[in-house]
Amino acid sequence: MTDITKPLPGQERYVAPLDETPLQTVDTVDESAPATSMWADAWRMLRKNPLFIISGILIVFIVFVALFPGVFTKNDPNYCNLDNSLEPAGAGHPFGYDLQGCDVYSRVIYGTRTSLSVGILTTIIVVAVGTLVGAIAGFFGGWVDAVLSRIVDIFMAIPMLLGAIVVLQMFRTVTSIWKVVLVLALFGWVSTARIARGAVLSSKNLEFNTASTALGSTPTRNLFRHILPNSVSPIIVIATTSLGSYIVSEATLSFLGIGLPTTTVSWGGDISKAQSILRTDPMVLFYPSVALAITVLAFIMMGDAVKDALDPKSRTA
Repeated sequence: MTDITKPLPGQERYVAPLDETPLQTVDTVDESAPATSMWADAWRMLRKNPLFIISGILIVFIVFVALFPGVFTKNDPNYCNLDNSLEPAGAGHPFGYDLQGCDVYSRVIYGTRTSLSVGILTTIIVVAVGTLVGAIAGFFGGWVDAVLSRIVDIFMAIPMLLGAIVVLQMFRTVTSIWKVVLVLALFGWVSTARIARGAVLSSKNLEFNTASTALGSTPTRNLFRHILPNSVSPIIVIATTSLGSYIVSEATLSFLGIGLPTTTVSWGGDISKAQSILRTDPMVLFYPSVALAITVLAFIMMGDAVKDALDPKSRTA
């Protein structure tokens, strides 16, 4: 049998010099380059994603409007004069007046603060409670996981809007934005809890946790120092996408007349008041509806961009 590693008679073995091959360049590692991480890679992807750029600009603008409404209008949204009822757009009043004679433009501007506040506050509470419950259930397992999982299943069986309507009917005398925030959080934390539980279950048996335990780290320290930071990606994704749904839920509850009090300027409340004149003056309903749609769309787009950036399967070299 011929040994293919040896040259045939009359032939010379040729080995190309190393400096003439591309192997040296391919195998070279730039040791001076900064170390990369998941967050650095995600940020690099986000900066190149048009969806993130557009949604980011919209969200920054919406937040600015919510924080500084006086920059965009000098009119009092609660000042209404029946003499101006359904008056068309004019100087200083680009959207005209509603049925009660209130300036539609100023109410749309000031309604941004209400809707955004409900969405952000609800998301913060939902993420805090859901992450804590899910992390404890996934990390300790056993009877702790069984009990917490059954509680999650009970809340999962209750539709959020239906449950919110029932609870809000019980506290109709309470007139505070926190009433809506707490009720939405009461039925909204379960999705985050299930995501957090799954992420912790995937991370707790990895090598870094085993090594930390071998070095004498306590279970609680492992959970909050090592496991949760490595499980936060899916939680951020669901928080970003859920924020828009809480804004819609608040608008829906206000539209039904059981959400925020009528004295509070909100898009849902204005949409509810405008439905009676939809056929004669549809633009009164159109403006707060468009503001609501753009805000929700911006957060959904942001959530999609963040999900793609934090998903290792979607990354390209």
